[in-house]
Amino acid sequence: MNSLRRGVLAFLGGLILGKPSLGRASSQQPAFAASRSSYTPRHVLCFLGKENGLAALRQNARTAIDLFADGFATDEDFSQDKPDDRMERSFNICWDRVDPNAYQETDEDAVAGHGSVLYVLGPSMTADIAVTTSAKALMFVQYMLDHGAIAAKGESAGVAHGVRRWKELFEQARDAAASHDLLILAKTCRLAFARRPIGDDAEGMASVGFHLVGLPDVLITFVRKDDQQPSTNAEQLKIAALIDDIAEEMTRDGVATALADHHAALSDDTRYDEDEYKFNPFGVASIPEKKL
Repeated sequence: MNSLRRGVLAFLGGLILGKPSLGRASSQQPAFAASRSSYTPRHVLCFLGKENGLAALRQNARTAIDLFADGFATDEDFSQDKPDDRMERSFNICWDRVDPNAYQETDEDAVAGHGSVLYVLGPSMTADIAVTTSAKALMFVQYMLDHGAIAAKGESAGVAHGVRRWKELFEQARDAAASHDLLILAKTCRLAFARRPIGDDAEGMASVGFHLVGLPDVLITFVRKDDQQPSTNAEQLKIAALIDDIAEEMTRDGVATALADHHAALSDDTRYDEDEYKFNPFGVASIPEKKL
């Protein structure tokens, strides 16, 4: 436990020390958006365990809360010490499709064979603390996977990664915190907890979950050479890459500057009700008629 505590303190120390002072260059501080709503987002994390595993999952989650995740709490209403027959379909929908190594067959097998489910609720986040809170959520995921959880999913955007990818993302966040690189930390948390692209050829494709790092989501409508055929996987990955590029510009240069550069319009998020976890209080930036 002592070595674990030292690792936790080092990670959290990196988060604290990485916060820029007024004397540091403003480009080192991730930009965030002004809220357009009274709603404040929060993380909802889903962990799967083995048969009769809920008690152990709950205890390990409480240990994590005591160690480094003040404000997080285990859910007592929807967690269960039995399989949830909806999980296999849910994870199948939510697996990240952008990173080629996001999940493996062993991850699918783990979901199919789970025997318990624990939900953990994060604290409500204002935009200025979204990145550091999301970094703690990512650390929470890794802690649980190291202590009995066999799969994990972020419910606030509906995104899942396999065990290996979660670890990779956590290690990137840990290194960014240690080097006080908050721009990389923000990017890593966004890749961990947001999904993209979601939508269709007619209405456009968007991100979901950028509110978890204090940014508006991005919606791209596009024009293709052959609009008689559905968009290909390669075209959708191209859209995802553009969404990521715009997100990085918003983080680095500020939301207003990035949106002006892309002639984007910012509007309220009408995709979800205001009390839904996926609702983005910072709005949706629309990029019209992008040619693929």
